[in-house]
Amino acid sequence: GRIPEETIEMIIAAADIVDVVGSYFPLKRAGSLFKANCPFHNEDTPSFTVNPAWQSFKCFGCGESGGAIGFVMKHENIPFVDAAKKLASRF
Repeated sequence: GRIPEETIEMIIAAADIVDVVGSYFPLKRAGSLFKANCPFHNEDTPSFTVNPAWQSFKCFGCGESGGAIGFVMKHENIPFVDAAKKLASRF
């Protein structure tokens, strides 16, 4: 089924990107950002950043980027609706 836009906005507002990504693997603070090795490709130097001000992630190595729902979709290889429901139940 389709999730109402208002519900998606509430999920995004409640699901802090640092908490979401940090629940999958450890993040290290780097100034106002958080960094880690990218979970989507192999690398030795961290190029994966999480920006709490923009509530988004970006890997400067492989180019993956998005928000909390997109991260869960990509990391767990699940569709949008399932990722949104997973975050809704958690937050």
